[in-house]
Amino acid sequence: MRKLKNNELGRISVDEFKSTQKTPIIVVLDNIRSLNNIGSVFRTSDAFLIEKIYLCGICATPPNKDIHKTALGATESVAWEYAENIMDLVQKLKTENVKVLAIEQAENSTQLDSFYPDKNQKYAIVMGNEVKGVQQEVVNASDFCIEIPQVGTKHSLNISVTTGVVIWDLFTKMNRI
Repeated sequence: MRKLKNNELGRISVDEFKSTQKTPIIVVLDNIRSLNNIGSVFRTSDAFLIEKIYLCGICATPPNKDIHKTALGATESVAWEYAENIMDLVQKLKTENVKVLAIEQAENSTQLDSFYPDKNQKYAIVMGNEVKGVQQEVVNASDFCIEIPQVGTKHSLNISVTTGVVIWDLFTKMNRI
């Protein structure tokens, strides 16, 4: 087994990315403090052809050197938009027939491994603040509350890790159905 060189990876250009059919997932980041987390979500979103990222509340926006440090250029490929008020955005998405998934630990949540997305449906995954999580009013307004099963002592994952786990899970399920 030989490690591949960068020029052997079959990477598409930014222009090709923009014209390629996207995975019907929108990522909504609400009040994310860490610019490194934001950049990491951009990079993961690029890897799985995510349709768009919304940055809400106190989230910083590109161009920003600290976002760029972890995004590695993905702010140029992945479509993004700033929305100041997350509740206005959630309502807008729902009127566009997008199913809103709050990613949060909550009563009666659906475990991620038990959630099976419809490959013909567009989903928005809402990721909340690193300390406070997804706002309760957003959880209330969501179509589903999805929780990643965890068995250790912390029951807490970094927001960029959580986003990666959820995107990977939905991506693989949508493409295997």
